[in-house]
Amino acid sequence: MKIRSYAGITKPSFLLVHPELPALTSRNPQFTSLFTLRIPCNREKLTGMITRSQYSVADRRSATRYGDSSVSNKNTNRLGPRQGGSSSLYSRPSLLDMKNDRMENRARVYEFLRGIGIVPDELDGLELPVTVEVMRERVDFLHKLGLTIEDLNNYPLVLGCSVKKNMIPVLDYLGKLGVRKSTFTEFLRRYPQVLHASVVIDLSPVVKYLQGMDIKPDDIPQVLERYPEVLGFKLEGTMSTSVAYLVGIGVARREIGGVLTRYPEILGMRVGRVIKPFVEYLEDLGIPRLGVARLIEKRPHILGFGLEERVKPNVQSLLEFCVRKESLASVVAQYPEIIGIDLKPKLLSQQSSLKSVIDLSPEEFGRVVEKMPQVVSLSDRPMMKHVDFLKNCGFSLEQVRKMVAGCPQLLALNLDIMKLSFDFFQTEMQRPLDDLVDFPAFFTYGLESTIKPRHKMVSKKGLKCSLGWLLNCSDEKFAQRMDYDTIEMEEMELLPSFDMNTLTEPRSDDSGSDYDDSDDDYV
Repeated sequence: MKIRSYAGITKPSFLLVHPELPALTSRNPQFTSLFTLRIPCNREKLTGMITRSQYSVADRRSATRYGDSSVSNKNTNRLGPRQGGSSSLYSRPSLLDMKNDRMENRARVYEFLRGIGIVPDELDGLELPVTVEVMRERVDFLHKLGLTIEDLNNYPLVLGCSVKKNMIPVLDYLGKLGVRKSTFTEFLRRYPQVLHASVVIDLSPVVKYLQGMDIKPDDIPQVLERYPEVLGFKLEGTMSTSVAYLVGIGVARREIGGVLTRYPEILGMRVGRVIKPFVEYLEDLGIPRLGVARLIEKRPHILGFGLEERVKPNVQSLLEFCVRKESLASVVAQYPEIIGIDLKPKLLSQQSSLKSVIDLSPEEFGRVVEKMPQVVSLSDRPMMKHVDFLKNCGFSLEQVRKMVAGCPQLLALNLDIMKLSFDFFQTEMQRPLDDLVDFPAFFTYGLESTIKPRHKMVSKKGLKCSLGWLLNCSDEKFAQRMDYDTIEMEEMELLPSFDMNTLTEPRSDDSGSDYDDSDDDYV
């Protein structure tokens, strides 16, 4: 086969002929792509070959980019849509272009955040919205929840949470549990990380665990509102060990639900660093371990008193104000809050007030604190009213001082009830005032339930007894005394006192513990 005056490419199944092939000497070469296809074949394949051939020639002779307008436009027009697959490869943005676009978008988002007062420095590396509009939507949503710019600056990572994918599902779940919407603001200020959580993977298992600790479903919202950080704890970590330790020292298992409901912060306390040292310190003061367990059942918040920051300094203050070391256990057992308040200023204030009003000595003030440690929390005005009442009853200042030192509860009783009891003492019992000076605890007994019926029985029998013998005993003990013909002196108890054994009395409904009571397991 011979072809004259033609440039051609031969293949077994077709012949491509260019009747004219220019010298390509101009800066913008013009191609003539008229061709004759003598034997039909795969047209797409043929088109690709032509395109590659044309680009190859153009690249070698004109040294222009693939996007040169004269070459690109003409080839595109001639080949039409059949070349779309090849040309689209060159129309896609490069990785560098995409990176630059992302950087520009992030810069615009940062500029928006700075404009409203948010410092975005901590957001580097965090996936953010690509548009300012989406970021504005997130900020507006958080504002509607009550969070301020200051709150967002405290935890700017919350801006990485999607409104639809993260925030709304979490808040809907909390609402279904019963957490009040009015508490959402404070909830999120304390634990904004909850918005990153998965309801199914993170939140729901914690709620089920709390219910397994005998926290009632109706109390779950209260627990979460009080201590939202609990939603971020691991189930088999601090939560389980703290509960196990409490049960191990004697906290009744049936009380655990109530203890955690009233003070869920226990679930975040480390046994070795917080709970165990606190328990052991109270034991060193003289409170039996079971007694400590009973105190925790009644007032679980005492575990939150800082041992080094508050408890030990307060105990030292009690000693400085003449509270005897052997009485420290009784003081704490009667009023556990005394080791958790700002104590020293209160002690100074109360000592000064009682000194000025009834001339109470420092030693007597120490006895007052031992018998009624709550005196440190009484306000001056009510105390002065009680002192004035006693003076108006006819007691001298010296007698009032002795009565207060012997029964400091006189400074906190209901004045109306005290007046009724004193009227009965004067009109019915007709005893001298000295009897009240010797036994001021008379005012602490119920008039109708104790004083009147016992006085009637003693009068009927014709016995002459002290107020202490009459009142300072149980009903069973008093019934036995009514069988006596004479009053034995050893049974004439003067004043009631706190009995530490009341903390450790056995419970008939206690269940056995399945937890090991070994302290070595907690570090």
